Amino acid sequence: MNSPVVPMILRGEVITSDLVEVPARGGNIAFLTPDAHKYIDRIPLGHPRKMSDLYQISFDEILDFLVELGNALDIRSNAYLQEARELTYAASPMTPTLIDYFYANVGAGFDRAFLHDMAETDIGIDRLEGWVEQRVATGPRTRVRCFGSRALHIAAGNGPAGMTIALVRNALTRSDAIVKSPSNDPFTGSAVLRTMCDLDASHPLTKHMSVAYWRGGDVAFEEKLYQPHNIEKIIAWGGYASVKHVTQYIQPGLELISLDPKRSASIIGAEAFADEQAMREAALRLASDFGGFNQVGCTNSRVAYVLSGSDDEGLEKANQLGQMAYDALHTLPDRYSTKPKEYPAALRMKVNALRLQDDFYKVIGGQDDEGAVIVSQFPEAVDFMPELDARTINIVPVDTLDEVLDACDAYTQTVGIYPESLKHELNDRLPLFGAQRLVSLGYASDVTVAGPQDAIEPMARMVKWVVDEINSPETREPLWVA
Repeated sequence: MNSPVVPMILRGEVITSDLVEVPARGGNIAFLTPDAHKYIDRIPLGHPRKMSDLYQISFDEILDFLVELGNALDIRSNAYLQEARELTYAASPMTPTLIDYFYANVGAGFDRAFLHDMAETDIGIDRLEGWVEQRVATGPRTRVRCFGSRALHIAAGNGPAGMTIALVRNALTRSDAIVKSPSNDPFTGSAVLRTMCDLDASHPLTKHMSVAYWRGGDVAFEEKLYQPHNIEKIIAWGGYASVKHVTQYIQPGLELISLDPKRSASIIGAEAFADEQAMREAALRLASDFGGFNQVGCTNSRVAYVLSGSDDEGLEKANQLGQMAYDALHTLPDRYSTKPKEYPAALRMKVNALRLQDDFYKVIGGQDDEGAVIVSQFPEAVDFMPELDARTINIVPVDTLDEVLDACDAYTQTVGIYPESLKHELNDRLPLFGAQRLVSLGYASDVTVAGPQDAIEPMARMVKWVVDEINSPETREPLWVA
């Protein structure tokens, strides 16, 4: 099979020259793409005055174009998406049915009402559209407006959604985006931007979206691009090493917005053990949170703390819940969860080693690399908990909530909680220990891109907040008067 060509797309121009071959992560496919070094002078926008065309269109016109784009991103008729989907089967860590689900719904994120509410909630449309006056009792009259920035988005490779999130946030904030494609999903971004070019290559939103691939850690290239005269914000998704690498380029005038790697957890209250029906419900919800999209996301649970107690009776309850969760895992629809494409060899070795320590751990399933439930037989998580992947979870029986709270830290993103009454009890406590998103158990993977993410508000961070202070001797005593 000949290596497919992944174009570089620079602000409405599709480039397919100066090709170099790149192996996709995992080694299942290679692709050809323009050598980014040859285009280093064209990839940045250049002078920020070139963003003025974004201020010649209204917010409603922005929504008009995004809705039109969403309609065009229909997998049934969009040849670019169809090709990207086929190629992503080989490159992505996700299985085909999960990839199918994303591509079937890629246009859903361009719903007009959702985009309107997202902009209003995250920033305020009036501040995106013009100057908004606000008064402070002891200060001057002030007017505030948000302006877009020249941004670099380093997309994560654990799923195809990162490109559309970057596009939407960029458009709503009137920013200029360079998206660095990940090596295990270089196809989605190209397909979406080629669709934009076909709709209107000269539209301001198209003229301020670019996608390209270069090897992460290519210092010779990055030192030229990652400069304040080229970009003002870097929005970095990815693993610890890649985000840490970017920090070396941060300097005055160049801000890092880090959506760095997180771990997520579950907390199941004693109410789950009231009867068999409650236990089965909690087990199904837990299976949804660690099995959803094959546990490739930061939102997926990797450890579940259950208030069963750690005595013999409590361990029996925890083990029973573990078996129910394993059984429930296999009832999830295949558009949402499947046997993993690959099971990490190092993780398999560690899970199998626990089978020999049955006084300390009960391992349920996993013999066919389908995923496993590890039930600790004492109130501690396995020491390799951050490595849990491919539908593998650790259930930890505990006696008190304090044991759970002490296990949370700054790396804790999503916490799924059951029952809802327990969430009300924890709402004001978990954030003090580092938790960043609290959800009803079972809904960890039901993520909206509106609102905060990783304890920050990304859209509000992407823009530049400019203030106009209005003073006069009649309203403020002049400093120059003795």
